[in-house]
Amino acid sequence: MTSARPTPRAESRTRTGTKGVARADRERQIVRLAVEEFGTQGYARASVAAVAERAGISKPLIYTYFTSKDGLAAASAHYAGSLLVGEVEAAQTATTAEARALDTLAAIFSVLDHCRRAWSVVHDTTLPEDGAAYAAAAEYRERLAEMGAVGTAEILRAAGDDDPLDHDLLSAVWQHAVTAIVQWWLDHPEQTAADMAARAARMLHIVLGPHS
Repeated sequence: MTSARPTPRAESRTRTGTKGVARADRERQIVRLAVEEFGTQGYARASVAAVAERAGISKPLIYTYFTSKDGLAAASAHYAGSLLVGEVEAAQTATTAEARALDTLAAIFSVLDHCRRAWSVVHDTTLPEDGAAYAAAAEYRERLAEMGAVGTAEILRAAGDDDPLDHDLLSAVWQHAVTAIVQWWLDHPEQTAADMAARAARMLHIVLGPHS
């Protein structure tokens, strides 16, 4: 991640156009704008026409590249999901569960600092279950959940709890907690990624205490 990458809000104000732009670059530009549209509106309310208008291209051209609304949503899910999974995987190096949890949140904040709607795209509940976008989003959600489950299981085992249902429950609580944290940040856009990392550290330290 680099600070040079434009935020989705900045991208939404940029009309990418088509003249002199290589197809691969143009597709990436469209997908970044689509992440903002799908992440803000949800698949059910998202408009391919709105993405085309933001990109300064025609709606038929988007269909030429992505075939359908579902195809564009799938590309958006792969883009957002790969960013999240890549950063979270790279963050799993600390030796304690609490430190890995904090590093995980910091990694997510780093992604969202440049692609604020990435988590919303991967966790979109309005995606049609028979579509490619749903399958793509589900794949990335599962990979994120698996990494989260490793950390929550370690916390429980350290406390002497080997009940598999407890492990499953705490894993689910963690996933919902992260979603709630992300939504809180969306509602408080004045907070920086560093602000959120510091806030999360305070909250986790209070919740986990000396047990991790």
